[in-house]
Amino acid sequence: MTETAFVTGGTGALGVHVTNHLLSVGWRIVAPFTEPSKAARLETHDRLELVQCDVAAPTELTAAVDVAAGDPDAPLTALVNLIGGFESGPRTHDADLEAIDRQLNLNVRTTYAVLRATLPHLIANGGGSVVSMSSGAAVKPFPGGTAYSTSKAAVLALAESIAVEYKKDHIRSNALLPGVIDTPANRAAMPKSDRSGWVDPTAIAKVIAFFLSDDSAPITGAAIPLGL
Repeated sequence: MTETAFVTGGTGALGVHVTNHLLSVGWRIVAPFTEPSKAARLETHDRLELVQCDVAAPTELTAAVDVAAGDPDAPLTALVNLIGGFESGPRTHDADLEAIDRQLNLNVRTTYAVLRATLPHLIANGGGSVVSMSSGAAVKPFPGGTAYSTSKAAVLALAESIAVEYKKDHIRSNALLPGVIDTPANRAAMPKSDRSGWVDPTAIAKVIAFFLSDDSAPITGAAIPLGL
C-alpha cells in the first residue's frame, strides 16, 4: 500500500533530493512551498503534490496537512521536517536579541507547528515515523553560531520529546545531525573550504528513507550524526 509523507522544505536544496528519493521508493509526497521558483526544481509526478503554503500561518498549514491526509488510499504516516535556516553573527554579547528570536522562529517554532498539525493524523492512522533535521552544531557549537546552535539543539530535544510522548501511539521520532551539507549555496558561501567531509544530500535522503521504512521499526529517540 502506498503511504504519504509530508515533507517540509521539500523543494529546497536538500529537499529536492529527499523528495525525489522518497518518490523513487514508492512514497506519495505532499510538500509545502512558498517560492514557485523552488517548486519548479521538481518534475511532475503522479505521487507528488506541491501546496503553496507558509507553514508559519496556521490556516495555510492546516490546509496543506489536510491535502496530505486526504487520500484514503495513501494514509499519512510520515513527517519529514527539513524546513529551517542558518544565520551566523557576532559573539553572544555583541548580538541583538532578535537574532535568537529569528533562529528559534525559523528552526523550532515551524517544526513544532508542523508536528502539532500532523501528529493527530499519524495517531489516527495507527502510528508512523517522524524525522527532524537538527544539526551537528547542536552538539558541536562554533563561534558566531550561538543562536543557530541553540535553535538546532531545541529541535533535537523536540524530536526526543516526541519519541517519548508518542511511543504508545506507535509513532517513532528521530533526529539527524549533519555537518556541512554539500549544496550549491554552501559551495558559494565557502569556496575555499575542504569539501571532502561535507555530507552528500543524496546520502541524507537515503538515511531519511531508512527511518521512514519498517526496517527502522525498533529505532526511536535517536540522534544520528552525519559527517561529524
